[in-house]
Amino acid sequence: MEEQDMFSGQGSATINEMYQNWFLDYASYVILERAVPAIEDGLKPVQRRILHAMKEMDDGRFNKVANVIGQSMQYHPHGDASIGDAIVGLGQKDLMIETQGNWGDVRTGDSAAAARYIEARLSKFALEVAFNAKTTNWQLSYDGRKNEPVTLPMKFPLLLAQGTDGIAVGLSTKILPHNFCEILDSAIKHLKGKSFELYPDFMTGGMVDVSNYNDGARGGKIRVRARIEEVDKKSIAIRDVPYGITTSQLADSILKANDSGKIKIKSVTDNTAKDVELIVQLAPGVSTNQTIDALYAFTDCEISISPNACIIIEDKPHFVGASDLLKHSVKHTKNLLLRELEIRLNELDEDWHYSSLERIFIENRIYRDIEEQTTWEGVLQAVDDGLTPFKKLLRRVVTQDDIIRLTEIKIKRISKYDTFKADEHIRGVESAIEDVKNNIDHLNDYAIKYYENLLKKYGKGRERKTEIRPFETIQATTVAIANTKLYANRKEGFIGTGLKKDELEFECSDIDHIIAFRRDGVMVVTKVADKTFVGKDIIHIAVFQKNDERTTYNMVYMDGKTGVTYAKRFNVTGITRDKEYDLTKGNPNSKVLHLTANPNGEAEVVAINLSPGCKARTKTFDYYFEEQEIKGRGAMGNQVTKYPVRNVKFKEKGRSTLSAPQIWYDDSVGRLNKDGHGMLLGRFDEKDRIIVFYKDGTYEVTGFDITNRYDSDNVVLIDKFHPEKVVSAIYFDAKNKHFNVKRFVIESQTLKSKYSFIKDGEGNYMELVTLQQEPVVIIRTGKKKTELKEEIVALHEKVDITGWKTIGTHLAGDDVKDISLLPEVGEDPTQREAPTLF
Repeated sequence: MEEQDMFSGQGSATINEMYQNWFLDYASYVILERAVPAIEDGLKPVQRRILHAMKEMDDGRFNKVANVIGQSMQYHPHGDASIGDAIVGLGQKDLMIETQGNWGDVRTGDSAAAARYIEARLSKFALEVAFNAKTTNWQLSYDGRKNEPVTLPMKFPLLLAQGTDGIAVGLSTKILPHNFCEILDSAIKHLKGKSFELYPDFMTGGMVDVSNYNDGARGGKIRVRARIEEVDKKSIAIRDVPYGITTSQLADSILKANDSGKIKIKSVTDNTAKDVELIVQLAPGVSTNQTIDALYAFTDCEISISPNACIIIEDKPHFVGASDLLKHSVKHTKNLLLRELEIRLNELDEDWHYSSLERIFIENRIYRDIEEQTTWEGVLQAVDDGLTPFKKLLRRVVTQDDIIRLTEIKIKRISKYDTFKADEHIRGVESAIEDVKNNIDHLNDYAIKYYENLLKKYGKGRERKTEIRPFETIQATTVAIANTKLYANRKEGFIGTGLKKDELEFECSDIDHIIAFRRDGVMVVTKVADKTFVGKDIIHIAVFQKNDERTTYNMVYMDGKTGVTYAKRFNVTGITRDKEYDLTKGNPNSKVLHLTANPNGEAEVVAINLSPGCKARTKTFDYYFEEQEIKGRGAMGNQVTKYPVRNVKFKEKGRSTLSAPQIWYDDSVGRLNKDGHGMLLGRFDEKDRIIVFYKDGTYEVTGFDITNRYDSDNVVLIDKFHPEKVVSAIYFDAKNKHFNVKRFVIESQTLKSKYSFIKDGEGNYMELVTLQQEPVVIIRTGKKKTELKEEIVALHEKVDITGWKTIGTHLAGDDVKDISLLPEVGEDPTQREAPTLF
């Protein structure tokens, strides 16, 4: 029995060791041979084998992809399906492979046609940067019948240009694609010792926020958005898709958000053909600005991508950044260029050596010395002896192979030998040798010229497609529509969307948070749910807005221990969800006598009625909340009276004790904010408005809602609207080829309606607009920069105030080089941005 247990233990240990070894072997195989690319050429094994097979087949013509798959299977042992998918992936990236036929569409998710119907060949770019048999390291294929490259001699950061992703055993990699031209520019900058930055660029276009990219290393994150435009007040258009998302996936996510009540739309129509276009029809009464924000918040119109650059270096996975990948590729390219130059130099030296030998052999008629020889050894010796007087002119020793090669020269070549052409050829070889040696001595400059040549030959049409811009943070709760109803049983202390037999409080979103106050002075914030117990005797319920510093709560409560009545004013900004906060002194039997929520810090007047039997002389008096400071929710408050209070009654609505909110405009995102980002527009009361002027010569009056969106690329001037202020505008009249100036007062003020105030006509554009009361401009005119004339014009003196529809007054001809606005007297240009000139 003991012997059996002993063998059983040994077997278990052996199995464990075998499992560990086999699993490690399997994991290593998947990492090295399937999922993770090598840093030398940026290719996974299947991609490398496909390109190598295509090089073997290359004759300049297209080949059926089915044939390419068959050729690649000589090197790749994992079946035709994986090879076919990899070829399509390479072809869709439009860099290494030229395609013909239906190769699918990464934007719509349409798959490629069958391999027998589509064709491919290596691109000229691939042939230039990826292949050189003389600098390639070779290994046997999986069956030992063929040679295949260990890595291709890639002289370009292909991994950064194409991007890649893969999942192995225990690790994954995700490298985002970058712009072709920017990669080459960065490589040149690196060789020149300058700093550089690399950011992703996607074939699908869109916009990207790279503020947290972290150089593409682990821990970074980017946000990618589709470009959304307002077509009219009832519809919006989505013009592209985020990276990795198809139009069908995007449409499905929009419909899902609509079904869940996050947004309200009538329909989504996919009109994608040459360009992406999804038309979203809005439901009646829905704002386009709020819907655009909601699409970014609740659908795949915005996605987050976390890069994870893992690559194989010396047969081991390493995590690096995008700049590290570029630097390694540049170093690798320089080494390959050096090897190519050294090989070329050796070939030129051999060419010079043999050309010189041939000339000596023929011009000095050494071939005649072999006529009398009867043996092969004698022939070789005779030629060697004939060359001996000239060996000092050569750059290396004469070998037997050299002599044999001379003996193989045909009589026809000897008879037609041209000494002049031979000398010209040798001089050309010597010149080429000097050039190669110079390139080796100045390898860095040679590499720079190499990259510049690639940029010149292949950079056209590969400009950046994805716009880099910062994104504003959209709070989902602020853009979610009210898609559910909240009910409450105040007496029993329950709130929720499922209590339909109880009292309806208000409509809200299912992602909102609800703030509830109880009679005992306890406050709690909880998420909207079907049914939630928040405590008995609820006195106030509302949707909670986090970090709201304007909503002010005015409260009167009685301390349960002393009977003293206190009043307090406070805000509720940050809280812990579902945690109870006692707003009184915390003593048992405390009681809230009065509570109001005031969105703009209003301070009402209340009447305090004391108990009739108390000793106070005055049984009724008014309390003014405006005389009390706003403090934290944990403050005790000010004592109102030490006598028992019968009740507190609302007497008079008060004014706001808060100053009007300050509004800023951030032109980097085209949004308003209250956080101090961008240009301060001023303080805004409820009736205040904003005026916006655009490049196309239109203006628009809007409210100051934070959800407003403005096309920052086309905004010329944005400011607080003052109806009495005079607008001064200069625009170009393309038909008459001159600049006009006009001054007018805004008359049409319908909110969110655009009005054109310059003359209609093709090619007309606005040059300058200002709200300065006495604007002065400098006009520079002239045909040549060295002969410019300056004229200072006071627009308020030159032009009278007229209607906004007038054409205006002639200001200058078409020889204007620049029009600039002088700062107004007393204006600090560092505090306000000057109107944009373009």
